Amino acid sequence: MSEAQTEGAAISRRRLIGRIASAKMQKTVVVEVVRFKRDNVYKKYVKVRKRYKAHDANGEYKAGDRVEIEEHRPLSREKRWKVVRLIERPAAELTQSLAPGAAAS
Repeated sequence: MSEAQTEGAAISRRRLIGRIASAKMQKTVVVEVVRFKRDNVYKKYVKVRKRYKAHDANGEYKAGDRVEIEEHRPLSREKRWKVVRLIERPAAELTQSLAPGAAAS
């Protein structure tokens, strides 16, 4: 198989979008993904939450950040995802970082 064919046959990995629930571990964040699943009996949509441990190599993401995670090879016993990109930061944190004197009081 040539190199061009190998690139075309790349493994498509699942990507999910969620909010960081915890960033207290080193190089690991807990991402909570919320989905809406239809109930079989009542035909209503129910909120389903699942928490994934994802790899954050630089420790740059904080609790409350909205991020995209991607499937990855197993990095530890529970960690099989890695953070791909930051989608948005909470608005309260952005205003605090802009006002340098606000944190001193």
